[in-house]
This record gives sequence, structure tokens and C-alpha cells, in this order.
Amino acid sequence: MRSNRRFASVATAAQIYDLSPKTIRRRIADGTLTGYRLGPRVLRVDLDELDRALRPIPTGGDAA
Repeated sequence: MRSNRRFASVATAAQIYDLSPKTIRRRIADGTLTGYRLGPRVLRVDLDELDRALRPIPTGGDAA
């Protein structure tokens, strides 16, 4: 079975989501996001997982 994951480098993911690469690396460090090592210097993130991590947090009240 093949995986349909969409992987991107930290720099590319940061550019796509208009974030700092440091923000993505902090999320990997705190466990909010999984980083995938593909070699000693190659780090990738799953864009679908990043989508889920960046979803807006629902609030209980009206935004006034």
C-alpha cells in the first residue's frame, strides 16, 4: 500500500503557509508537528499534518 502523504522541506512549508521556518522547527521540537529525517541534513514535514496543526481553534462565544 502506498502512502499519499505530501512532504515538503521546512523552508518550502514555511513559504507555503507564510510562516517562519523557526516556527515550524519549534512545532517539531515541542511535538505538535512530526519532522521526518531523510538523511543527516534533510528534514521534511507532512503538509497534511501541518494543515491540521494550523486549523483555527473553535471558540465558544461570538467574536465581538
